[in-house]
Amino acid sequence: MKYQDYHLAEVNIARMAAPLESPLLADFVARLDEINSLADESPGFIWRLQSDEGNATYFKPYDDDLILFNLSVWESPEDLKNYVYRSAHNEVFKRRREWFEKFNGMFFAMWWVKSGELPTIAEAKQRLDYLEKNGPTEFAFTFKQTFEPTDREFEISTPSIGTQCQAS
Repeated sequence: MKYQDYHLAEVNIARMAAPLESPLLADFVARLDEINSLADESPGFIWRLQSDEGNATYFKPYDDDLILFNLSVWESPEDLKNYVYRSAHNEVFKRRREWFEKFNGMFFAMWWVKSGELPTIAEAKQRLDYLEKNGPTEFAFTFKQTFEPTDREFEISTPSIGTQCQAS
């Protein structure tokens, strides 16, 4: 199903088992351009966060330099799911334990953005944090429990302890 007024934003993070330049991650790094190009050409793809180098490996939104951060926008959950699980991306995904540590905490979140809007790194971090603390809601969800787009506006505040969200 395509959503005319909304697109699906997604964030995923992973903690590398070694620095990006290490021999341990050589196979992963060797496939980055291919997998990013595949995303760019996939049905339903809208946008992805990338530096001038064409990937997001240089963004470091966390204090931990071993955390890789990926942010993208798709037309629908189905389009994203097809890319992740039914394309060559799945070959790389199946090898993730070779390159990345088991992540203790939420590492993936999806949410709806109005068509034409792009999510920010700060917003993506808030969605992950909210999902970690509250479970799936209209504000942030996963493939296991998705939500339809809503016209409700969410007010996001970031007090000193955690992230809170209220629907208005």
